[in-house]
Amino acid sequence: MEIDNEEVNHTRVLLENSDGFDGGSDWRYEMRRECQEIIPNLVLGPYQCSKDTAFLTSAGITHIVVIRGEAEAVFVRPRYPDQFSYLVLDVRDSEEQNLIRIYPEAREYISNALQNGGKVLIVCNGGISRGPAITIMYVMEAAQVSFEDATNYVQNKRYCISPNLGFQCQLKEFEAIYRASLAIANQPTLTRDSKRRLEDDDSIEADIDARPSRNQRV
Repeated sequence: MEIDNEEVNHTRVLLENSDGFDGGSDWRYEMRRECQEIIPNLVLGPYQCSKDTAFLTSAGITHIVVIRGEAEAVFVRPRYPDQFSYLVLDVRDSEEQNLIRIYPEAREYISNALQNGGKVLIVCNGGISRGPAITIMYVMEAAQVSFEDATNYVQNKRYCISPNLGFQCQLKEFEAIYRASLAIANQPTLTRDSKRRLEDDDSIEADIDARPSRNQRV
């Protein structure tokens, strides 16, 4: 799925018009238990929000990304598969966990939902590390902005985020990966063989699809 320039421009405008990092001034501790809308129709929060059918219905949620480790599968799971569409991602909150290989599946799911008028909720157990990391990756790529800008923007919406150090390193790496992918995709004169050689040289093919779809706090 090719990136949608209109969606890129729209997401960029949202970031450029944001007030910067000021979430701490109005943030209350109990808000970490709530969800926050990051960009239109993309919501981030803790798993407990996905158990509240009244909230899900009133917020217009149609799709839910559940991020959990194997040990959490008993209690972090799709609760209402007859009412909502789910994507379950097996992700440990570990510095050794590879997010870059998992992200394309999340990106495709989120993009398809948004393109079809859906509203996506991304949750992990506490809404602190794993969910925010995937959200930052999506904002980074959708708006074609830097790791720092995407992280500051997401944290301005949900002050309590804190991806683990391993995730932060991967988010920085992902900026270079998606920018290289865009550079390759935007060179129409390259032959398929030429593109393949560039991808192999940069090890892009092993980490993420060459064609992106659209739409830390340390």
